[in-house]
Amino acid sequence: MQEKSWTFEVGGLWFNGTTCLMVILTCVIVFSLVFVCTRNMALKPKGKQNAIEWVVDFVRGILSSNLASKEVSDFHLLGFTLFLFVFVANMLGLVTKIVVGDTSYWKSPTADPLVTLTLALLVIILTNFFSVKKFGLKGYFVNSYLKPVGFLAPVKILEEFTNVLTLGLRLYGNLFVGEILLGLIAGMGISKLWMFSFAVVLEMIWQAFSIFIGGIQSYVFVTLAMVYLAHKLEVEE
Repeated sequence: MQEKSWTFEVGGLWFNGTTCLMVILTCVIVFSLVFVCTRNMALKPKGKQNAIEWVVDFVRGILSSNLASKEVSDFHLLGFTLFLFVFVANMLGLVTKIVVGDTSYWKSPTADPLVTLTLALLVIILTNFFSVKKFGLKGYFVNSYLKPVGFLAPVKILEEFTNVLTLGLRLYGNLFVGEILLGLIAGMGISKLWMFSFAVVLEMIWQAFSIFIGGIQSYVFVTLAMVYLAHKLEVEE
């Protein structure tokens, strides 16, 4: 039986309630994590402060590998926010699964293509915005589409759309497949009691692997976002 998401209507428009709820929950968790980990900061960090500083340094390393050193500080907060949001969103579907009948009330928001494509579109819009801010509208257009040669402009414009698709669908595909397999393994253990113990072990192994994949996908998403940003901010020759 195919799972459906909980939906609701506001003013004649239908919304995916499950996805909306999980996106809000992700934002609350990210805010709470940062808030708690940055309270009463000390010169000699330990515990929760160590953890958040490790994430900060890790994201700074991603930016330093792709952006000019003078621009790392300007976009560090953007990269940090993207990384935490995507990572927490990826992990939510591994915590539990709530299905009533054939309606799902809990899943990773990044297992929804609309969420990942929206994130990807937001990233591409921001890269263009920061390029316009740096070079001006005319300089942005010349640097982004007319250099090194003008006849490549159609290809570069098309690349903006393909970047949205590849960035968004890569994240969605990995998370969606992972959740499907977790559901199948759980269903196998419930339907056949003699396979319950095997299913539990297999579920734990796959969850550990899914945590690894979720972390890798967070890293890949932020890395590609910074690569796209670097392409817009560097001067083409």
